[in-house]
Amino acid sequence: MEPSELYAALQLGWWAVLGIVLSGTAVLMGGDMGVGALLRLVARSDPQRRACLNAIGPHWEGNQTWFVLAGGASFAAFPLLYATAFSALYLLMLLMLWSMLLRPVGFEYRSKLPQRAWRETWDWALVLGGGLPMLMFGCAFGQLLLGVGFDLDPTLRSSYAGNAGGLLRPFALLCGGLALALASLQGAALLMQRCEATVAERARNCAMAAAAAALVLFAAASFWASRLEGWELLSHPGPGVVQTPLQQLVALRPGAWQAAFARHPTLWLLPALALLGLLGALAAARARRGQATWRLGALAWLGVLGTAGASLFPFLLPSRTAPSHSLTVWNAASSPDTLLWMSAFTLVLLPTVVLYTRWCFRVMRGKVRMDEIESSDHAY
Repeated sequence: MEPSELYAALQLGWWAVLGIVLSGTAVLMGGDMGVGALLRLVARSDPQRRACLNAIGPHWEGNQTWFVLAGGASFAAFPLLYATAFSALYLLMLLMLWSMLLRPVGFEYRSKLPQRAWRETWDWALVLGGGLPMLMFGCAFGQLLLGVGFDLDPTLRSSYAGNAGGLLRPFALLCGGLALALASLQGAALLMQRCEATVAERARNCAMAAAAAALVLFAAASFWASRLEGWELLSHPGPGVVQTPLQQLVALRPGAWQAAFARHPTLWLLPALALLGLLGALAAARARRGQATWRLGALAWLGVLGTAGASLFPFLLPSRTAPSHSLTVWNAASSPDTLLWMSAFTLVLLPTVVLYTRWCFRVMRGKVRMDEIESSDHAY
């Protein structure tokens, strides 16, 4: 294989790895966030709420590291993307991170005191810490399809225009609602599997409502995105060539986000996977099959994120103010040596993480009993 071909393969490979890590974040961390967002809907008494928290207690910290891994992967594989996105999407990142800080303190402090006001305050903190991050997660993807206000100078230093007021636009909020609905579906499916009858039945109702909401929101977001002005890469040095965003020409064109689906009709399987996953999750929840609901919800997440990734490719961070300065898979990647070394480690470590996560879920499966929580010194 020629060096340029190897470099292009590494760039594509790391684009795929970033997608896998973001999918892991959405499915695993999103499920925990969904439990937090639904806490006061599915659990009406203190023991029931403790049962919900202990249902995700063994896993939530480990699942949250997928979010950290996504940041690390973008920093190492696409450093220009990391540097630009964390400033260009600063408001979203701050809202996400600040709300996520409520989760660990909520888990640890909620049951320290017996007073009702104390516990209910932390319950609301956990609801906010579960719902707001997933809302911002979806808003970030919606904002990518709208474009971000940044441009680059000749030394590749970024400057930003009008992002603070424009990051929470209606389409981005629609995508945020979709992410929150999908997270709620995953969280409700977890509670169907791990909680006893009363909570599990309420979780089933929430799962059906979340699946129906996600169906409507995904259809609305897909229709809206097809009418958006998209970014089209007109010229660049080519895949596998070391380059910068200053060496390309990009134009805005209505319907550009659907171009990949027109060139490669098999990509329509991705939105079909999202729709079928949501319909299947709705049917599984109605049949009280919690594990099937969770798995089908995960497939829906993969279909939704895959649809967004296929629409954007090869763009990673489109620029609204200077379209030709947009960041792509080709111009934002690290050097060939960096990607090669990282690939060698990832081929060992990523499967290890996946297998370990799978093992943890298998070992700690089963119902959370409220009487056992009351007698346990280690329960939340």
